[in-house]
Amino acid sequence: MDQEHFITGAARLVELAGVAVLLLGAILAAGAFARRLASRVDFHVAYHGLRADLGRAILLGLELLVIADIIGTVAIQPTFHNLGVLAAIVAIRTLLSFTLELEVSGRWPWQREEPETGGK
Repeated sequence: MDQEHFITGAARLVELAGVAVLLLGAILAAGAFARRLASRVDFHVAYHGLRADLGRAILLGLELLVIADIIGTVAIQPTFHNLGVLAAIVAIRTLLSFTLELEVSGRWPWQREEPETGGK
């Protein structure tokens, strides 16, 4: 097996892992949502939990898909056109990651988490 086939296979494997994370995350988030509703949690609380769980799954899946794109573009065909397409894909996915992080945690990734005051 030559190097190009190995790299292509590695990129596809990481891409499949990203898709699997997205699907598994959606299934687990739906299960957690149903469990929250079954335990009589308020619908709005369960809904916000669902959105947070889905957002985390999407963030992780996007990270893996970016890795696959980088492997596939830089290692196999590093032309200026392909690098430009990769830059656009990474920019869009980075924007999505930032907005999802804001949605899930309520703060931008570069903001520090507020220390808990201990109930004061």
